[in-house]
Amino acid sequence: QVQVAESGGGLAQPGGSLRLSCAASGIIASIAGFSAMGWYRQAPGEQRELVAEITRIGVTTYAGSVKGRFTISRDNAKNTVSLQMTSLKPEDTAVYYCNAQTPTRDYWGQGTQVTVSS
Repeated sequence: QVQVAESGGGLAQPGGSLRLSCAASGIIASIAGFSAMGWYRQAPGEQRELVAEITRIGVTTYAGSVKGRFTISRDNAKNTVSLQMTSLKPEDTAVYYCNAQTPTRDYWGQGTQVTVSS
């Protein structure tokens, strides 16, 4: 099995920064790793949406709303992924979920709250 655990998040002022980190562990993680890892978010009353994703070879994808403000990075050896968030806006407020993909299924963390408010 795979365990996915997020850390970071919390409260930030508009224009501020936060960093999210995620570690995936378990037998699948140690043997094969993940084809892609990323971050999704879900605001109240909204559907879960992709924020950023990075493949094993470092190809990144960003939502248009965060491009230029958020940076995703990954350590394949440790099966970790981080999201550096800068120039935060109130509309970035959501629960952020870490995602780890294998060819057969996705694994999700429990989510971490990010609130941007003055």
